[in-house]
Amino acid sequence: MLITVDPSSAQPLAGQVAGSVRNAVASGQVAPGDKLPSARNVAASLGINLHTVLRGYQQLRDEGLVELRRGRAAVITSTADAFRLRLAAAAEEYANAALQAGASDEDAVAAVRHALLSARE
Repeated sequence: MLITVDPSSAQPLAGQVAGSVRNAVASGQVAPGDKLPSARNVAASLGINLHTVLRGYQQLRDEGLVELRRGRAAVITSTADAFRLRLAAAAEEYANAALQAGASDEDAVAAVRHALLSARE
């Protein structure tokens, strides 16, 4: 599994690490039981701090997507909900686009509300 980050993005690197894993799960690249690369290897390959990668992995643990055990690999859990992950990935992508476009939080949320209303019509 390839974890990627964009250093020029407004999104924190730890969030990008977590988002990359979420996207891989949502797209079916990884499945429950698959092991994530070690945080040390990810940090070295991306040229970022080990603790940044660990924060990303901890976000995934807090969401119930991975199981972390000290000294062992992070493993994708069997409780990963594909729909929830796809929705989270889409929301994250939208949030990044809104931030890069310079939209305020209020404008971004208003645009989502408008899109939801339009989709229901």
